[in-house]
Amino acid sequence: MVQELVDHVSRCCTEEKVVNVGEVAFTTNLNILSNLLFSKDFSQYDSLSSQEIKDIIWGVMEVRAKPNLVDFFPILRPLDPQGLASQGSVYANKLFVIFDSIIDQRLQTRRGISSSYDNDSSTQSDVLDLLLNINFKDESEFSINDMKHLFSDLFAAGTDTVSTTLEWAMTELIRNPKEMERARLELTKCLQNNDKILQERDIPQLPYLQAVIKETLRLHPPTPFLIPHEATHDVEVEGFIILKNARILCNVWAIGRDPNIWSNTNEFMPERFLDSEIDYRGQDFKLIPFGAGRRICPGLNIAHRMLHIMLGSLIYNFDWKLQGNMRPQDLDMEDKFGLTLPRNVPLMAIPVKVNYDHL
Repeated sequence: MVQELVDHVSRCCTEEKVVNVGEVAFTTNLNILSNLLFSKDFSQYDSLSSQEIKDIIWGVMEVRAKPNLVDFFPILRPLDPQGLASQGSVYANKLFVIFDSIIDQRLQTRRGISSSYDNDSSTQSDVLDLLLNINFKDESEFSINDMKHLFSDLFAAGTDTVSTTLEWAMTELIRNPKEMERARLELTKCLQNNDKILQERDIPQLPYLQAVIKETLRLHPPTPFLIPHEATHDVEVEGFIILKNARILCNVWAIGRDPNIWSNTNEFMPERFLDSEIDYRGQDFKLIPFGAGRRICPGLNIAHRMLHIMLGSLIYNFDWKLQGNMRPQDLDMEDKFGLTLPRNVPLMAIPVKVNYDHL
């Protein structure tokens, strides 16, 4: 999938075409997830035929991101004053139609191969096959309806967050060319003795690239308040009583910019993580963009791999200049408030091929 992203950007480079960095990252993430679940691409670069699925997923995320009055005044729930429930149902039903079609097609294929399935079936090639095996064994354990709701949650949670983080990382590196060059130099040294295609196994050898990702997540956490939590019982925290069933929002955006924790809080300084063991896997509460504990984001590991491989591939293979000869320091750095914090203005940049023939 990442090679397809590099190939697409290479074509844009040849044509001197502007790239919407967030959009191509979204397409890549969408296809990685759809191949993991269904062994098929959901989207194509520069194709209107795949715009429908993109619009549906964007719609789901936008509805979920909007503040809902009924969360604070449950008595209003039947009235749906903002129409969010009805909008959400429309998008969900469109997604379910797509999932129904995929599931029906897979069931027909499986019936054509064999009339019986078990956990040792050779059809266990993706998540859908594994779930269907569970369904055939005991439908009450995991129904088709359960599958559709699971797939809906995975697509809503796993596409925009990674693409938003990658777009912010690219923005910060374009604004900080010394950091961009340092990351590219590290990648060059790492890849000079192999096929020059960044692999998962290379990530541990790229401490500066890892620091760039950490610094991006500190400044631009993909979910600024994490997913809302709920207290299971009354509890006292730092002298405050949190009542049972109270909804809790953790402001990781504020934690990442707290001057009592971080120096030069608003500056992009990846090197702050080079001599530090701070990580974002839930053990260091200074940096918890994916949450912590039992409710930590289940997609952390795949997001970790995707972010490093995608970002590393984009800065290793290409240099970037802004559309209309805009100066990097003039980039709009405002974010758009929501469940995630995407850029208020999409990052539009022109790729320039980096020549490594002399190496």
